Formats: sequence, C-alpha cells, structure tokens
Amino acid sequence: MALFNLTDLAATLAREARLLGIDPGRKQVGLAMSDVSRMVATPLETVKRGKLGAMAEHIRALAVKHGIGGMVVGIPLSLDGSFGPAAQASKDWATALSEQTGLPVCLWDERLSSSAVNRMLIQEADLSRSKRNEVVDQLAAAYILQAALDCLPRD
Repeated sequence: MALFNLTDLAATLAREARLLGIDPGRKQVGLAMSDVSRMVATPLETVKRGKLGAMAEHIRALAVKHGIGGMVVGIPLSLDGSFGPAAQASKDWATALSEQTGLPVCLWDERLSSSAVNRMLIQEADLSRSKRNEVVDQLAAAYILQAALDCLPRD
C-alpha cells in the first residue's frame, strides 16, 4: 500500500472504521485506537518490538477484532522539522507494515510526544519510573493519534 496524507487516508475508510495510532520505538511499540467516530484516541497496548511479520500479524488481528481500517504512524522528525535517518527508518517501517497488513497508513509528526507524556505522568499522575515505562509508549501513541484526529475534517 502507498503512504497517504491524513485527509486522503480518512477518505478511504469505511464510515465506522477506527484508526490505529502507532508510536514505533526501538524496543517497544505503543498502540492506541480511535473510537468509531474518529474523535477520541484511547491507549490500547504496548508491544515488544520484534520481527515485522509478527507485528503485522498482531495488527491484522487487532484490525479484525476492533474494526480498524487504517494506521497513523508517528514519525520522529528532527526538532527543526527536517527528515533525518530516524524519520526515514520509521517511514520505511510504516510502509512495510502497511504492505504486510493491507491497511493504509499515514505518517504523523511525533516530535516530543514521549517527552510530553512523560512530563504529564510525572507532574499529574506522580508515577514512578517503572510504572511510567509500562504505559508511556501507548500513551504516546494516543497522543499522536489524538493530534491527527483533531486535524480531520468534520462533516
């Protein structure tokens, strides 16, 4: 499948298809899911990063179970907005994941999403480092997905 921009991705989806938000990290991948109206993102789970085929199989199963029709994958642009090696690696991973799952994908700027989530977990929830590590990736995925959802055109 090809990469889409957010508006074109939304146009390809069935009326009540959900979006899956993905925060791809080096060790773990955070997943979040939208509601059927694509207005609210909810953290779903954190998955250990492994082989792409296993990740694609897991996401295909989630798509069937939850009615997911597309993916929004966080891309780590440089702070100045440029497209560096990490962003290219995320783009390549997202494209390969899309091809293996059959789900359309768009990339979304995820600069500082994990930092914002960590700051919130420390200041608002007062969570210990170990507790934060359990949820930060899926919360970052929800943060990324919510930012994308907030930019979707509404009928």
